[in-house]
Amino acid sequence: MVQTKIIIKGAREHNLKNINLEIPRNKLIVITGLSGSGKSSLAFDTIYAEGQRRYIESLSSYARQFMERMKKPNVDYIEGLSPAISIDQRKASKNPRSTVGTVTEIYDYLRLLFARVGVPHCPQCGRRVSKQTVEQMVDQILNLSPDTKIQVLAPIIRFKKGEHKQILEDIQKKGFVRVRVDGNTFEIEEDIKIDRYKNHNIEVVVDRLIVNSEIKTRLAGSIETALSLSEGIVVIDIEGGKEKMFSEHFSCPKCGINLPEIAPRIFSFNNPYGACPACSGLGFKMEFDPELIVPDKNKSIMQGALVPWGEVKGKYLYHLLKGLADFYGFSLNTPFVKLKPEFQEIILYGSRGTKIPFEYQNDEQSTYWTHENSFEGVINNLKRRYRETKSEYIRTEIQKFMNIGPCPSCEGKRLRPESLNVTIEGFSIADIAEKSIKWNYNFFDKLKLNERRKVIAGQILKEIKNRLSFLTNVGLDYLTLSRSSSTLAGGENQRIRLATQIGSSLTGVLYILDEPSIGLHQKDNCKLLQTLIKLRDLGNTVIIIEHDEATIRIADYIVDLGPGAGIHGGYLVAKGNIKDIINNKKSITGKYLSHLSKINIPFKRRKGNSKYLEIYGARQFNLKNIDVSIPLGTLTCITGVSGSGKSTLVEETLYKALIKKIYKSRVHPGAYDKIKGIENIDKVIIIDQSPIGRTSRSNSATYTGAFTPIREIFSRTKEAKIRGYRAGRFSFNVKGGRCEACQGGGIVKIEMYFLPDVYIPCEVCKGQRFNRETLDVKYKSKNIAQVLDMTVEEALEFFGAIPKIKRKLETLYDVGLGYIKLGQSATTLSGGEAQRVKLAKELSTKSTGRTIYLLDEPTTGLHFDDVKKLLNVLDRLVNIGNTVLVIEHNLEVVKSADHIIDLGPGGGEEGGRVVAEGTPEEITHNQNSFTGEFLKKALN
Repeated sequence: MVQTKIIIKGAREHNLKNINLEIPRNKLIVITGLSGSGKSSLAFDTIYAEGQRRYIESLSSYARQFMERMKKPNVDYIEGLSPAISIDQRKASKNPRSTVGTVTEIYDYLRLLFARVGVPHCPQCGRRVSKQTVEQMVDQILNLSPDTKIQVLAPIIRFKKGEHKQILEDIQKKGFVRVRVDGNTFEIEEDIKIDRYKNHNIEVVVDRLIVNSEIKTRLAGSIETALSLSEGIVVIDIEGGKEKMFSEHFSCPKCGINLPEIAPRIFSFNNPYGACPACSGLGFKMEFDPELIVPDKNKSIMQGALVPWGEVKGKYLYHLLKGLADFYGFSLNTPFVKLKPEFQEIILYGSRGTKIPFEYQNDEQSTYWTHENSFEGVINNLKRRYRETKSEYIRTEIQKFMNIGPCPSCEGKRLRPESLNVTIEGFSIADIAEKSIKWNYNFFDKLKLNERRKVIAGQILKEIKNRLSFLTNVGLDYLTLSRSSSTLAGGENQRIRLATQIGSSLTGVLYILDEPSIGLHQKDNCKLLQTLIKLRDLGNTVIIIEHDEATIRIADYIVDLGPGAGIHGGYLVAKGNIKDIINNKKSITGKYLSHLSKINIPFKRRKGNSKYLEIYGARQFNLKNIDVSIPLGTLTCITGVSGSGKSTLVEETLYKALIKKIYKSRVHPGAYDKIKGIENIDKVIIIDQSPIGRTSRSNSATYTGAFTPIREIFSRTKEAKIRGYRAGRFSFNVKGGRCEACQGGGIVKIEMYFLPDVYIPCEVCKGQRFNRETLDVKYKSKNIAQVLDMTVEEALEFFGAIPKIKRKLETLYDVGLGYIKLGQSATTLSGGEAQRVKLAKELSTKSTGRTIYLLDEPTTGLHFDDVKKLLNVLDRLVNIGNTVLVIEHNLEVVKSADHIIDLGPGGGEEGGRVVAEGTPEEITHNQNSFTGEFLKKALN
């Protein structure tokens, strides 16, 4: 009997409340609900985890010991599971060698293509290089016009100085009659005068022939003789025509450069045969950056312009710089920017061997010393110290003046010159990798090859075009193949893996995806939806965690969890098709889908404080020298299709420029001309969805600072004073008050052999983290462990009379996190919850009203109702005078903005321009804006 359903009984993982559920197989299923309602717990930690565990259990005990062991999820029973593949939001590989091309295997096919049909050229002169047999050479020569006179020459000396008498004698001994020296033919018996101080070319005249069909055998013999004399090179001198040069190796007959065998490995930057020797195939090198060494060029050397050397107070450094200045005739008190470029070069890179007289005298004038030496230069001095030091501290300090820059040898292309000079239609493999996926598809679709090469490349081109097509269908056509995987957003990485899975054409598989629409503009979302439908139609079950309305509406089956989040969630609220969800009165999702609940359009758009932050000439990556004006005191949205340059403008250019100016950070902002209005800002804060802590010891109370005043309250109790306990006694991170059996962790790891490690509550403290003496101290009948076990909502009531604690807990409650426990581990918080904890921390601090907050897609992982709460928080920040700048695709946020800057019109090279600026209503009237087109529907 064919199983038509996945049956789940008694799912209790994390906050799931004993859920029983039946999901249809071979359908597109969406799991939705508030952030923290248990969606990931059901999809990944229960369904996927059990599918993976069963697969691993089916392997032999020998194989299992080499694999990561998976614990059984807290569920009574699951039936009807297929082999499961998880495509989640995990960050891409940090390996600098991993690129979009290597991850998708497109680069592997490109290597094969270039090895089979690429045309090699000489790295020095650019001449086409080919490897030919004697037969091929003969055939080409016989194609000349009949009766053409030719000479077969063997070049034995190429551009070398000397009289070469011995060479000429050897030629004569071998029985040859004529030689050609520097283009002139001589009888070998003549007295040939050769200038020993000039470079010369000498060729042996092997044979002289008239082209006709009867010389085939003789010509072949003559060519073989010439090849043996000249190590594989033969020159055909054509009377009245241009010489032809042939080689039986991949070598340039003119420059004498031998090329390696053209194989796929020479195009790999992860292989020593192909990788640039200077940077080992990374494409970049850590180099000393003059901008970090002299960050403020308006200072003089005496004022500390040379940051590594400071204000030159030391006598030794002063005498070196004073001697240098006297020798070249400049002043140490002149601002660095006003020094001649050649003097700046000498100060940084040294006098390059020029001897300079130096005079040294100590303060007591008891020592006087003169010496003559070359000046090392600040950068060369740092290089030497970095190379010679054994101190890790010194090495770290010197690294502050270094920056990652393109390798000067390969110019960031990662490969050897020999590999880069193999081309197809004039493009090297690096040139093609630097182009977008869209450009690549058009290039290979229109590629014209001769019949022989077409047969060789046919299957390779098919595989390349298929993979490029899959990436285009998931909205990634703006990415370049050389783009490093570490720079990809979670959504981009997920869609790459999705495209790879579609290419594998598997059937009968259970796919589980986590918000694949993240980072995708509405224009590209329809392509993604078609891809998901195609995946289902192949005969797969596709389960998606999603909040996007368009995705929910196309689903075959919807599972709505809730009704709240955290301890208030984990229940099955509604299930069925879209109508079932809308008709269920308990479903918050249903209310938003039916528009009974909605995020209202602001009654009035804020105009700001009449001050602006203006960026001129932004041109990093694909930005097209744009000027952007951000009104301060507003909620401003940066919108545009994927790859249009939003993150480049905000994170690479604006954020780095601001922290460099305000906090004196040693960062390199993206290229721009100038920024006006920085004086109107005193603080810049970037708020993303990264975890607030990476260990179980971090929690929302410690992150927001609420735990410190709580510990102080306990230290002021009567019992604590009698025992002499201070605030540190109530910390689970330090010795004294914590349980030493579990070191304040509350849990103990038990290592198993063939089973996954088991974590059990500590037997001594029973999971309370503190020792018995600490737990004896109580405030309002509660000990410190019981306080950490309270929800924010309960703690707010408990500490309502203490303003310092109340203010911090109120902000957590206001951002919709009243359900999380104070001591809940940061690692168990979702991305949306972590972001709101960060926002709560900012709200609880006193603001000057001159802060700019930068957020990159803050609605990631947020339900409609969570977005509403987020907007309330952002409004609070703006209403006290701050500026909030948000990169966003979510139309609910975009329609609520005071000001929009829309970039585009396309992605990659087709983007990077300002398409539209103004209020949401003004954007909808711009015919060139894709955002305006979709925003029109949201406003109506």
